[in-house]
Amino acid sequence: MKDTVNDNNPRKAWMGLLAKAPEGRAAALLEAEITRPTFTWLRAPEIGSTMVRARAGATGAPFNLGEMTITRCALTLETGEVGHSYIQGRRKADAEVAALIDALMQTPMASRLRSAILEPLEAELVDAKAARAAKAAATKVDFFTMTRGED
Repeated sequence: MKDTVNDNNPRKAWMGLLAKAPEGRAAALLEAEITRPTFTWLRAPEIGSTMVRARAGATGAPFNLGEMTITRCALTLETGEVGHSYIQGRRKADAEVAALIDALMQTPMASRLRSAILEPLEAELVDAKAARAAKAAATKVDFFTMTRGED
């Protein structure tokens, strides 16, 4: 199995941010910035499960780790842009907002939404990751040897 990952894909980046956002956070940022435009459902939010795959040591052969609950949906704006979302867990409202933001990021208001929604989400995720790392570092034990050699 060959991975085809493009790290220079901006849509992949914003979809990842929206999928990792805390519950209700993307909706709060969107509501503070604009009123929600009208849209048509292509696929209303639905809850299901997906198989999570992993690799031993991040480079080994892939194996099935287990199943995970997800919520997915797709919508189209009146102007024709299509938005999709896949969110971990049973969060229909968050899936709707993520799909709406995905569609809006394909419109001329993308730079406005990037600064009002995506950049704050990214900063919050970076801060949360740093706080988690600091908490883990506080429990780290450094073992060292004063002398080495034969007794």
